[in-house]
Formats: sequence, structure tokens, C-alpha cells
Amino acid sequence: MSDRATDDGEGTRAVRAGLPDAAKNEPTLPGPAFAAHFHLPGEVDGPYTYGRDTNPSWSLLERAIGELEAPGRSDVETLVFASGMAAISAVLFSQLRAGDTVVLPGDGYQVLPMVRAQLEAYGIEVRTAPTGGDAQLDVLDGARLLWIESPSNPGLDVCDIRRLVGAAHARGALVAVDNTLATPLGQRPLELGADFSVASGTKQLTGHGDVLLGYVTGGEGEAMDAVRRWRKIVGAIAGPMEAWLAHRSIATLQMRVDRQNASALVLAQALRERPEVTGLRYPGLTDDPSHKIASQQMRRYGCVVSFTLPTRARAERFLDALRLVDDATSFGGVRSTAERRRRWGGDDVPEGFIRFSVGAEDPEDLVEDVLRALDESAD
Repeated sequence: MSDRATDDGEGTRAVRAGLPDAAKNEPTLPGPAFAAHFHLPGEVDGPYTYGRDTNPSWSLLERAIGELEAPGRSDVETLVFASGMAAISAVLFSQLRAGDTVVLPGDGYQVLPMVRAQLEAYGIEVRTAPTGGDAQLDVLDGARLLWIESPSNPGLDVCDIRRLVGAAHARGALVAVDNTLATPLGQRPLELGADFSVASGTKQLTGHGDVLLGYVTGGEGEAMDAVRRWRKIVGAIAGPMEAWLAHRSIATLQMRVDRQNASALVLAQALRERPEVTGLRYPGLTDDPSHKIASQQMRRYGCVVSFTLPTRARAERFLDALRLVDDATSFGGVRSTAERRRRWGGDDVPEGFIRFSVGAEDPEDLVEDVLRALDESAD
């Protein structure tokens, strides 16, 4: 990457991230490379040999993500995967062995309890602690890997990543940060000292609800070599079309993130005035418990707002009454979504807990729709 690229603004960087050098009569962003194998006469050399190992569409996307996660660094690499969970699994299972200890967030993504059961089946000790209050510090001794999710999903607690990284490294532990909710434009875990930044590209990174994708970014060396080897072994690879769609979508990331983050704050401020809404969380609110530390390590606060309505029935009536918001899981898309998270059974939240993902609609329209739905869903 040139020095000029390091100085570019985030919008400029997102628009041009990962593009190949300009060549006359060639597309600025080549189309997806659909290939299971490549011409390979003689000795095995060169970047592309077999479709489970490498693909030109992956390479461009990986370069693009790396330029966003760690601008200006040439010692960092990114690996893309078939999904966010494939990326998470690659780090956990490539770095841990029987007898090791890992620290997970007790309030993280609702699939983590399933991951815990599998890790324990392989003889790995799993400890958990909440994200808030840097509680994971209390269970770090002897750990091989610390897994951070900040902001946490769906509760939106934030921890002091620098502090946790320093404590973990002092104890000889690696640190991975799930950066899904923040995106590289909201937070750069490697700049905060983490060894891995891991994310589901399914969410706001791609932002259109049409791609399943994950990635791991980390410093070049043995740890990332192990992640790459794991991808090869299990074959958890991104399809070329998914990689191309993701790369195309990154060009609008800064525009989408800025619009969605600003609207999320407007919605959170409106919800704060509603008496039936409790447990409102959004790190961008100045009175949110996470605001102070979030402001020290995040450049944007995300597009997700969480809150609780009095009962399950009230929450379901609210969701049914929304006109501009889809009742769907996932988050980060240009179309707003919301769901009652307890329906999945994996999150320790009240029955009326709502995770609301703010899209790119006009904020005035969105707030009007939400307030109307709250009125109509009243007992």
C-alpha cells in the first residue's frame, strides 16, 4: 500500500480498497473467478493452484478488508471464510489444544454456548465472564486465548480492549476481538493491540442481507498460518460470487455506516422518552453505561439499539405493527430489522427484549414508524 493510501480518508479508502492496479481495457473490479482448478504445468508454484486454497476474488477482498482493518500495515493478512462462525471456529480450533484454557464472553453471540460445548468435548477448559466492567480480567490466569466481543451482541456492553489485551499478553495469552458490530470503520482491534480481528461480513460490512461471509485479520506469522491451515483442512471457504459481492459492497461502507449510526442515535434518543421502554442501550448515548470507554476506542458506535418492552406479547405486537422494519434476525443491513431475541433461546435477556438494527431509511420516517408501533401495541 502506498503512503498516500494511508493518508486517505475512510470513505476514499473504502471506495478503492483492494482494487487491482489499473490496466487498459480491464474492469476496475474484475468479476468473480469461478474456478475449482487453475492451469498448473510443471512445478507447483504461483498464487493460484486449487480452488480450496486460493482464488483471485478472495485475494482482492482480503486485501480490501486488510486495508480497512489495518491501514498502512504491510505485515497484516486477512483470510475470508464461508461465514462468521467459520471464521470464529477457525481461530478457536486452530489456536487451542486439549489442556488449554480459553476465556469467552458470558454475554456474547448466542451460538457461543454451542462452541463451548464442542471445545470442552475436545478437552479445552472454557471460562466465561461478562463483557461489562472488564470482568474477563478476573478469569485470565493460565488462559491460552482471550475472546472479546465488544460491543457485545445483543446487550451492547463494551469493555476496555486495550486494558484486556495488555493483561492477557502479560499472562502469555493471545487475544481475538469479534469486530462484527463495530466494523473496521467503528473500531480497529489490531490498533488496540489484539492479535486477531474476527467478524461476520454477513452483517454491516456487506450490508445488503444477501451474503454469508466471515473473515480473520491478524499479523503475519505462525498464528495466522494456523488459521489458514484450518481453512484448508475444513474447507470453510467463501464462494467467488460471495467474495465479489462483498468487495463491491465495501465501496459504500462509509456512507452506509455514517447514515445508519446517525439514525441509530436519533432512534435511541426518541426511545429514551418512552415510559414503556426499559433497559435502553446504545453506546452513542452520553448516559449509556458504555459510552465513556466506547468513546475512547470507537470512532462510530454501531447501528444496533437494544431495549425491553414490558412483556413478550407487547414486544410481538410492536414488531407486528412496524411498517418499515422487517422482523428478521441478523443486523447491519440497509433495511431496518428488529426481533425479539429471546425467541432463539440462547440469549440471557428478558422476554420483551428487542434488538433493533437501524437501516438507511430516512430517520424521520423510521422514528415515526417506531413511535406509532409503540402506540398501537399498547395494552
